[in-house]
Amino acid sequence: MQSNIMMPTPNMAASSEASDELVKRLAELSEVQYDQVRKEQAKVLGIRPSTLDAAIKKARKPSDTAAILFEEVEPSPMPVDPGILLSDLRDTIRRFVVCTEQAAIAGALWIAMTWFIDVVSVAPLAVITAPEKRCGKSILLGLFEKLTMKPLAASNITPAAFFRAIDAWSPTLLIDEADAFMKDNEELRGLLNSGHTRASAYVIRTVGDNFTPTKFNTWGAKALAGIGNLPGTVMDRSIVLELRRKLATETVERLRYADEQVFKDLKGRLARVREDYMETLHKVRPPLPAQLNDRAMDNWEPLLQIAMLGGEAWFETATKAAIKIAAKETGTITTGTQLLVDIRDILNSRSSDRISSQDLIDALCLDAELLWSTYNRGRAISTRQLAMLLKLFGIHSKTIRYNNSTAKGYEAEQFLDAFFRYIPPVTLEQ
Repeated sequence: MQSNIMMPTPNMAASSEASDELVKRLAELSEVQYDQVRKEQAKVLGIRPSTLDAAIKKARKPSDTAAILFEEVEPSPMPVDPGILLSDLRDTIRRFVVCTEQAAIAGALWIAMTWFIDVVSVAPLAVITAPEKRCGKSILLGLFEKLTMKPLAASNITPAAFFRAIDAWSPTLLIDEADAFMKDNEELRGLLNSGHTRASAYVIRTVGDNFTPTKFNTWGAKALAGIGNLPGTVMDRSIVLELRRKLATETVERLRYADEQVFKDLKGRLARVREDYMETLHKVRPPLPAQLNDRAMDNWEPLLQIAMLGGEAWFETATKAAIKIAAKETGTITTGTQLLVDIRDILNSRSSDRISSQDLIDALCLDAELLWSTYNRGRAISTRQLAMLLKLFGIHSKTIRYNNSTAKGYEAEQFLDAFFRYIPPVTLEQ
């Protein structure tokens, strides 16, 4: 989106008055419009982009609330090596939190991504999870608060506050104890899901006494911390950072006693990398590992863009982390997909190319470890429930020739398309 405000040329900016006028006009631009011209106009004025940023902030008269919420970060005066910075972020996470190497790598990349939120196209949620309490979830979220761009932390948030805060301030939203208040909050889940891609990151709500329809922006980086898995649609849009409880033999530093200058220096370096590499990152198109599914590719693309700034070694390290984390995430599958897996196993164990609905249910319920023997409120899954689940995959029962008679059931070939689309492809044994 181009601004219709005419920009002065270098000759026009020669005087102090012209310089002041240029700053005034730049201050009238939106954040996106200003970012598109800031480097060019800094050259016109003969100053660094960060110096121009400071002048624009003074001229813009930001709201008192925003000024209080977000500290001003001064970019490092010296150029920063992105690869070294990413390594320092990874090591900082492991100083304070017990986690796997790949979780620390993903966490470092996600922190850096928040500084490039204006140019990436997908904003994966960072979901900090653990099987039990006292595994460091709040500590990692606290680290994010010290290192991400414009952090806004909350232990609870209403849907209205959620989209109004993002629309007003474009923060990095950090939500603790997400498992406690998201369970039955479908509206909040919908808002989280809406902010996953830049193109769809909007909601419409009525405002004022006249109930005027108003468009609110939900785009931005968001991190959630909670015990166990969050709702499936949220997890599907997430980079999962799994933590574990510290052993007596493991040592980490206490975040509350950490030297704040460490985090200040890291944020200054992050701000400098953002300043120097914003345009570069916008053009980066990383090769995505084939082991990831389509949604995982979407989630990991911005992190792998960041990794490419760090050089070949960092990109290779990040790719391996992506494959490991995504593989673990796909270990938890939906009820429908689990049904397909179990039916595939049953059909592969039989010599017939068809099966009646009742025999299929009996076979599903043979293994007490599976959920089907108690699926119907403690009883076996019913033929109606089976039909409803399979209908989602375009599979319908029909009358078949079976055991020298006819019965309602399924032919093996009816499942092939769903097997290939939703679980690893196999060949049915005929």
